[in-house]
Amino acid sequence: MVGQRRWWGRGLATVAVLAVAGCSVVDEATSPATTDGKPTATASAGSGGGRADGPASTLPGVPTAERAWQDLAGLKVAAHGSMSGYSRSKFPHWASQGESCDTRETVLGRDGTGVERDDKCRAVSGKWVSVYDDETFTNASDLDIDHTVPLANAWRSGARAWTQDRRKAFANDLTHPQLLAVSAASNRSKGDQGPDEWQPPTKTYWCTYARSWVSVKATYELSVTAAEKDTLGEMLDTCGS
Repeated sequence: MVGQRRWWGRGLATVAVLAVAGCSVVDEATSPATTDGKPTATASAGSGGGRADGPASTLPGVPTAERAWQDLAGLKVAAHGSMSGYSRSKFPHWASQGESCDTRETVLGRDGTGVERDDKCRAVSGKWVSVYDDETFTNASDLDIDHTVPLANAWRSGARAWTQDRRKAFANDLTHPQLLAVSAASNRSKGDQGPDEWQPPTKTYWCTYARSWVSVKATYELSVTAAEKDTLGEMLDTCGS
């Protein structure tokens, strides 16, 4: 851990930011009874005992711990910006991904096993492991699609100045580790909080969570607070050698 801290402290040069992936035509929340609006609510719990690393292997673009340390060193540190003017509607989702599927259904298909769909691309059966709390589900309605970096967090760390198209790309990004299917309970517990305020209850996921968070912030050139950066470093320390 000390070695990593010293390496981080040397101020490694920022790794070139990846190009933001575009998305197709907007199709707002077409799946029934699932808005992923992160209200204060208690979702029904699934059966415990699932793999803690469930969909982690399917999450795209997760960098190595070494790359995450490099990206973390290059992130701009700044206090949270204003929430003035914020609305989830300024991040249009879920977008159409073709063949009657939207972003939500695409992620459900990617993160689940044995997923079967109806003629409208809705998941009607399958198995999902929520990596945040290690719960297993067989009903897609018990799942939310979480934005690793929440929309409101992105707004106050730079997205307020983006175009609508860029915010749409961020909200529907299937190329970077920004979207994953998790339990509704964990998603709503997280809300729009950063890593310094909320961490996944399953500590074995902290390494992947921190690597994903840093990657998204670096890709979209979003700032971090000092407390957020410190906590991300602590979470990256759990990755081991």
